[in-house]
Amino acid sequence: MDQNRLQTFNERINDLVDDAKEQPIRKKKEKVNLKPSIYSLEPHELKQWLEENGEKAFRAKQIYEWLYEKRVKTFEEMSNLSKALREKLTDAFALTTLSTIIKQQSQDGTIKFLFELQDGYAIETVLMRHEYGNSVCVTTQVGCRIGCTFCASTLGGLKRHLLAGEIVEQVVKVQQALDETNERVSHIVIMGIGEPFDNYDAMMSFLKVINHEQGLNIGARHITVSTSGIVPKIYKFADEQLQINFALSLHAPNQELRQKLMPIARAYKLEELMESIRYYTNKTGRRVSFEYGLFGGENDSVAHAEELAVLIKDIKCHVNLIPVNYVPERDYTRTPRNKIFDFEKTLKKHGINATIRREQGSDIDAACGQLRAKEREQETR
Repeated sequence: MDQNRLQTFNERINDLVDDAKEQPIRKKKEKVNLKPSIYSLEPHELKQWLEENGEKAFRAKQIYEWLYEKRVKTFEEMSNLSKALREKLTDAFALTTLSTIIKQQSQDGTIKFLFELQDGYAIETVLMRHEYGNSVCVTTQVGCRIGCTFCASTLGGLKRHLLAGEIVEQVVKVQQALDETNERVSHIVIMGIGEPFDNYDAMMSFLKVINHEQGLNIGARHITVSTSGIVPKIYKFADEQLQINFALSLHAPNQELRQKLMPIARAYKLEELMESIRYYTNKTGRRVSFEYGLFGGENDSVAHAEELAVLIKDIKCHVNLIPVNYVPERDYTRTPRNKIFDFEKTLKKHGINATIRREQGSDIDAACGQLRAKEREQETR
């Protein structure tokens, strides 16, 4: 193996180990041996690890088959590997970093999982059923530092970033649940707890693993990543030239209102944010989706819709109007149905492509971060 590549790979493994060790240990009654998740490794990285540890590179494909096709829950189940290799894998990596605390199922088929991590923190993952397939909404952080005033995910602030493997394993866990009914995860949205662009490198590693043909093989155009508007990372993401769908949580048509709803707007003004979005659409040729939550009496008038149409009129885009889920810890109320339709009608009058998001999971803790806030109050104070 080329020594420079080997050095780079060893640095990558060391980073995974260091990241795992640096996670705060929350459990008091037991010692937690934090290891890097094997789900963090792309096939070529796994091949390099195998060669460095005296094993044949072709074993990587076999291991990936066990992980992503057979979806085993222990290394010991990888029966076509030698006992020595299984022991090496067990010593070096964690195969399970998530355990299910709660599984809520809605009448409409939506399932929300509350998972516990190795260090005792909790995260949410949601399965949503659509006519076009099964979509999984994944979390990228424990908590969030962005501070949006309408979101339960920000309660208690940011605890830590997730490792790439912890994000991948959320999808694997949901797929294991779907295996019971012979269904398949077909779409991914990175819109759960946390700001994906605040954990950019782990997010990118996650994308590469789930998109890989030997991994979960989920097509790039079936994956959507959403950001609250970290401008430098929008430029960086545009330069990646991916076929991944891109969404921006906009929620307001002007600077004053946006910074009231989303404190990040104080750091990245609306004008520079929109310039980065234009860069993205020009660089990639792809459209952007604007996520626009409707909050009663705040941002939902026809006048707001008119202002929004002017703001985005020259951008290749789609507006996703979101009737907000009520969050007890927040003061916002849902926009009346007739006003939602008036908002949509106004945008369409100006030639803006807009749809109203179908409500899902209304009979469970549907709002992002709500189940975690309810069950893990000590984490969200």
